[in-house]
Amino acid sequence: MNKVQNNKAWFFILPVIFLVAFNAVIPLMTVVNYAFQETFNNNIFTWQGTKWFENILRSERFYAAFGRQLLFTFIILLIQIPLGVFIALSMPKKGFGVSICLVLMSMPLLIPWNVVGAMWNIFALPRIGFLGHYLALLGFDYNFTQSIYAAWFTVILMDVWHWTSLVVLLCYAGLCAIPDPFYQAAKIDGASRWAVFKYIELPKMKKVLTIAILLRFMDSFMIYTEPFVLTGGGPGNATAFLSIDLVKMALGQFDLGNAAAMSLVYFLIVLLLSWIFYSVVMKGEDK
Repeated sequence: MNKVQNNKAWFFILPVIFLVAFNAVIPLMTVVNYAFQETFNNNIFTWQGTKWFENILRSERFYAAFGRQLLFTFIILLIQIPLGVFIALSMPKKGFGVSICLVLMSMPLLIPWNVVGAMWNIFALPRIGFLGHYLALLGFDYNFTQSIYAAWFTVILMDVWHWTSLVVLLCYAGLCAIPDPFYQAAKIDGASRWAVFKYIELPKMKKVLTIAILLRFMDSFMIYTEPFVLTGGGPGNATAFLSIDLVKMALGQFDLGNAAAMSLVYFLIVLLLSWIFYSVVMKGEDK
């Protein structure tokens, strides 16, 4: 007897398709249009070919912003991943303390990005903010509006405070999914704490760690609101990451052609690096 297929369920995903098209596909196609043409008054377009891409790929400004972006992302991952794993390992798995820890870890993630930047702007004000005041008392000449090192320190500290919780929650979920018999077997064998982490916890957390690293890589590589509100890309261009430099080019200079080409290159870089990382990490996983 042949089964009759009911395809009415596809109608339920039509709103999602329209929403994705409106939020992603249509803006992307608009950017592609600007990346290959020059626009004048009254939306008059003239074909430019790959001119804007050639300008971007030959621009020292682009490579300087790209270098700052890579350095920032590398530092963020180097700090947040080990720190997140350590905090997750330290959190209780049973009892009343679980709820308290989960709530505390979730709180930074609930704060809007622009509010985070404003909070840290006040918090780190030289000699007035809590951080700036006590660093001055300790003898540090701290002023994130004038010093490049202070600006980088503040932006990194702000991002670690804001996003380490995401790594913690993902790792904690992975740890809670490990069955108790694994720990019981390790206890019977007399395994050390390091051995339990290396041979039981770390392998079981591989997939959630992969997700955590991918999310933090993409988020940190596309960061804009927090550093823009905190430093505005300064002092000078010290914290002008790719996203900030892109907005300055598009809105500050109204150079839409170069900005569109840069945004597409930016998008392809994030996509390529994420794909390479995922392929390397998950290689042989299905075997």
